[in-house]
Amino acid sequence: MNVRQLMQVAPVIPVLVINDVAQAKPLAQALVAGGLRVLEVTLRTPVALQAMQAMAQVPDAIVGVGTALDGDDLKRAQDHGATFAVSPGYTQELGTVADAINMPLLPGTMTPSDIMRARDGGFTAVKFFPASQAGGPALLSAFGGPFVDTVFCPTGGISAATAKDYLSLPSVLCVGGSWVAPRNLVDAGDWAGITRLASDCHALV
Repeated sequence: MNVRQLMQVAPVIPVLVINDVAQAKPLAQALVAGGLRVLEVTLRTPVALQAMQAMAQVPDAIVGVGTALDGDDLKRAQDHGATFAVSPGYTQELGTVADAINMPLLPGTMTPSDIMRARDGGFTAVKFFPASQAGGPALLSAFGGPFVDTVFCPTGGISAATAKDYLSLPSVLCVGGSWVAPRNLVDAGDWAGITRLASDCHALV
């Protein structure tokens, strides 16, 4: 799948911070059972790569790496089962390596200049981050004028209560959020609760 196709699998991409590898597979199973197949595992913990590897074993799960900062991050993640990447920003190195290893990349943008740099690299499907802090749906709506062929996945500070405001914009194909896998439910092993939260996401569109 290319990035645009990945963004249209479900309205929400869970942004996951995994602290315990043992939680990775049941968490992925719970999210997939609720209809959220595209999973972003952030490189923010020492076990993130092992968590990706465990999640990649779950049928129908599409596992990607988040917080990818350079080409080495992309290569290591791909070696551990990641099939796409999300970055907080965009660099030419990231774009070059992603193309070389055939890994779909969702580069981060926040300003018009960011979007133009990503477009120079061939990317018209981008992440908008940090969404709520940067200006939220109002700013994204304004971007729709000059960037008519660019689509966005807003991430950062989005909740179940605000997701619909973003998803109502024609330029937004999906949102990224951590609310579908809250730490208290993960630590409690409440996989049924997480499946219910994932299922609720489909009512957002």
